[in-house]
Amino acid sequence: MPGSYLIFGPPGAGKGTQAPRLATRLGVPHVSTGDMLRAHVKGGTPLGVEAKGYMDAGDLVPDDLVVRMLGERIAEADAASGFLLDGFPRTVVQAEALDAMLAERGRPLDCVIVLDVPEEEVVRRISGRLVAQNGRIYHELYDPPATPGVDDEEGLPLVRRPDDEPDVVRNRYRNVYLAQTLPVRDHYRAAGVREVLIDGIGSTDEVAARLDQALPA
Repeated sequence: MPGSYLIFGPPGAGKGTQAPRLATRLGVPHVSTGDMLRAHVKGGTPLGVEAKGYMDAGDLVPDDLVVRMLGERIAEADAASGFLLDGFPRTVVQAEALDAMLAERGRPLDCVIVLDVPEEEVVRRISGRLVAQNGRIYHELYDPPATPGVDDEEGLPLVRRPDDEPDVVRNRYRNVYLAQTLPVRDHYRAAGVREVLIDGIGSTDEVAARLDQALPA
């Protein structure tokens, strides 16, 4: 069903896995702010050049710049009937900036889709990731290599990235997601935006089936 959607949840909830498929089924583009930012930088657009300056200096890209990129994206023809936003807003300040931009365009957010995944499952999912030097990714529980600690194809050692260590994941969940991002959900509740709550525990297909049931095309 066309409309303006936001997919929301903690890191490791499965947003990046579910969003492209769901967007296709709903007939709207998947708008990932991370992908959008990388495309602008790679393409050398004026906004990309501006963003790269911040990134090269090790600074966060300002919210207003991301909102401008987003505004250009949803003005494209394929987003005329709506979009599925992924990765933004992550703070209430960002949500307010997004709201103002959407209000100017006369197309406020229609629905917030929440993938509900508890802290321990987030830690299990993220800290279980193992990466080889060739970029291939495994998971200790859900997608293990044939031989523990070794890449299946090239025999390269598998390592856990420092930012995937359990303590780091817990810190990110509590001090970033709970403290800064979860209030975005309350912001949209207070604004009366429809919320669809999805149990994010289970296989990719099981979660997809719940999304399909809750959001019929």
